[in-house]
Amino acid sequence: MPTDAPAADRIEIADLLTRFARLLDEGRWDDAGTVFTDDVAVHSPRGGELRGLDKVVGFMRQSEVEGQRTQHTTTDLLVDIDGDQAAASSNSIVYYYRDGQAPHFTGGLRQHCTAERTPAGWRLREVRIVPAWTREN
Repeated sequence: MPTDAPAADRIEIADLLTRFARLLDEGRWDDAGTVFTDDVAVHSPRGGELRGLDKVVGFMRQSEVEGQRTQHTTTDLLVDIDGDQAAASSNSIVYYYRDGQAPHFTGGLRQHCTAERTPAGWRLREVRIVPAWTREN
């Protein structure tokens, strides 16, 4: 394996978590296959346990609130690669707002993810979302 492969993998996994945040912020549900494996498992307080890409996308579509938008900022990324699998964790702050207005709600959370190398690149196979705090603005 070339010496730069781990660095390239780490960059791709960091980009994967950014693509996940953008998917949520932009509501591009049809692009979910570029972020998740087909058999993805998502565990979150809002959705409970969701298994499979179709169920995850269905929940995200159903959870949309008309006029409300989000901005996810992901920080403190840690990645541990083991062959074709990786454990990744991060902090995220989510701002909920309406166009042209300051956020009306903000939340901090931790994400614990398992990523898998696929022929199309790294994809999230499992995501655990754990809230840390919330604030109504």
